[in-house]
Amino acid sequence: MSWPFLYFAGDRLSLAELACARLDGDVVEIGDAYMPADAVETRELRAASLAGCVPSALAVTRLSAAWVYGAQAEPPSRHTLQRRAGVRGRPTLDVRVECREQPISADDLDCIGGVWITSPARTLADLVRLRPERAAGDDIDAPIEAMLAVRPGLAHEALDVLTRSQGLRFKRPAMTELRRRIRAARTAQAADPDPA
Repeated sequence: MSWPFLYFAGDRLSLAELACARLDGDVVEIGDAYMPADAVETRELRAASLAGCVPSALAVTRLSAAWVYGAQAEPPSRHTLQRRAGVRGRPTLDVRVECREQPISADDLDCIGGVWITSPARTLADLVRLRPERAAGDDIDAPIEAMLAVRPGLAHEALDVLTRSQGLRFKRPAMTELRRRIRAARTAQAADPDPA
């Protein structure tokens, strides 16, 4: 699918032309592509910008998916991809991506901009599972908070994703953390029933 607001190097314009347009302020970088400087950066454009490094057999996960949903301002330096369940494909050899072979269920995926992305609930569940393995200086809480702001009830949906999933690392601590956040949200809502 061709996107009128996305320019890939070598497609309609060469890398040199895109670099000049960027210096002139006509385009800005978005993932692995460029878009007009006055265009609105949407999740569809962010997802479609990854099409060059995401084969159809793989799905975008974790912090990369959080970036697609707008939970991070900048894309991660290496995108995290995971094999889709029931789909065969060649392994991806690209320094820009980290590939995980554990299959991910189709129930946990959405197709956005022609690229498979984990659903907001699965993305939140994965981010909360990442907390124990992140370094002390790594701020994983900011994307988690941004994902929780996507819509009310997303923490419940993420808890359901973890409940039905098998063989996930750090599942128990993640479920405990999500339950804690749900309780905190209920307490805050009970203390201030009318936010307006």
